[in-house]
Amino acid sequence: MLTQQTLDKLYAMKLNGMADALKELIHQPHTQDLSFEERVALIVDRQWTWKEDRRLKRLLQIARLKINACTEDIDFKTPRGLDKSVILHLAQCEWITNNQNIIITGPTGVGKTYLACALANRACRMGFQSHYIRLPRLFQELTIARADGSYPKLMKKLLKAKVLVIDDLGLAPMSAPERRELLEVIEDRHGSASTIVATQLPIDHWHESIGDSTIADAILDRLVHNAHKIHLKGESMRKLRSHLTEQNKRAK
Repeated sequence: MLTQQTLDKLYAMKLNGMADALKELIHQPHTQDLSFEERVALIVDRQWTWKEDRRLKRLLQIARLKINACTEDIDFKTPRGLDKSVILHLAQCEWITNNQNIIITGPTGVGKTYLACALANRACRMGFQSHYIRLPRLFQELTIARADGSYPKLMKKLLKAKVLVIDDLGLAPMSAPERRELLEVIEDRHGSASTIVATQLPIDHWHESIGDSTIADAILDRLVHNAHKIHLKGESMRKLRSHLTEQNKRAK
């Protein structure tokens, strides 16, 4: 009865990891050989693991990554100009603590979005809040927010993300309101958070896409000069994998 009361109190205090560990200690005979210190350590470790798992799950839900990618699964064998040592260095997440950016460029299908999501996933696993959004969708949300009065709330949400992934920059020329909105987002984050930009558009062509040289200069000044630049090349990974699929089908 006393044990059940203890378990109930642990669950009530949301110490689920400790409660589960205590139940295992009670029902597994071999744990009786553990010292008091070892039992306490086991219970504390279980609570720590449970809490970290919940935090990671929450961060990944907030991130809303387009692809469930991780740095350990990145394909370095396919030739596309991807330097493994650079990715391993970025996986340490020092670029986040230093409020630096990452710009990933390259043709369609070479894995820009996958790489961006893998780095954001790594950030979540290191405890940094992240958020993924395509630039056209960002413009839509900002327009709606201005109309319904939730603009300050949305800007606060974007700023709260220690890592903001902006995908598909440069798919179409920006309108005057869009380039001003992008500058506001980038300006808010400059020096206090990190941004990952994934785009087919080479950096040299950003001025043309943004459409206003003054605003373009301001955006590039805040994004590019403090950024790690990754340029991917080669054929579309989707195309290469579809060829492999066809070969496997024929082999069968």
